[in-house]
Amino acid sequence: MTSKSKNRVLISTIPTLENGDRLTRIEFENRYSKSNIKKAELIEGIVYIASPLRITKHGNPHARIMTWLGIYWSATPGIELGDNSTIRLDGDNEPQPDALLRIEKDGQSIISEDGYVEGAPELIVEIAASSVSIDVHDKLKIYRRNQVQEYLIWRVEDGEIDWFRLKSGEYIQLQPNSEGITCSEIFPGLWLDKTALLTGNLMKVIEVVQQGLATVEHQNFVDNLGNL
Repeated sequence: MTSKSKNRVLISTIPTLENGDRLTRIEFENRYSKSNIKKAELIEGIVYIASPLRITKHGNPHARIMTWLGIYWSATPGIELGDNSTIRLDGDNEPQPDALLRIEKDGQSIISEDGYVEGAPELIVEIAASSVSIDVHDKLKIYRRNQVQEYLIWRVEDGEIDWFRLKSGEYIQLQPNSEGITCSEIFPGLWLDKTALLTGNLMKVIEVVQQGLATVEHQNFVDNLGNL
């Protein structure tokens, strides 16, 4: 048998990736890499394959989130923004969140030799359909267990945004200040007007995050990142 024939036999023996499969992270990665599937995740050892996404319930909200985070990233050297990037969390979990922010040097996560995020980014964002979504239940538990410091969920159908901060092993919701602005405790200057984001008022979203970027706290954060 020629080497090409051996390769064809080897490839043909790898099972296809199916929704609901129960796999280890290594098995999942192997099947996923050999498939044509655009987005799949392993959550507590179970495979979830993404369905086609509507612009109204996912594409547009996702674009708003990336605009907000992108502005913060552009003014904060020493951090990295990821869009739909796979994360190797543990042996049973390999999610692909809608967005993440990580501290590049001496943060909680690293970049593997083959280009994946390994470990928990400091902030993860998910666009969820509603309060019954896996993002609100199973993913919240695994992100909490793996020490993701902040977790933001946009429940599109419910018209709500939940922003959690990990404290003493539990997720506590961040509360807006007297001006209705919610502020990250991990990324100083990452300010959000939830109402503006929900209603699509991007000019207001941009204005508020720029106010955060102009604070002394943000400048000190950047200076500290540069000294790491």
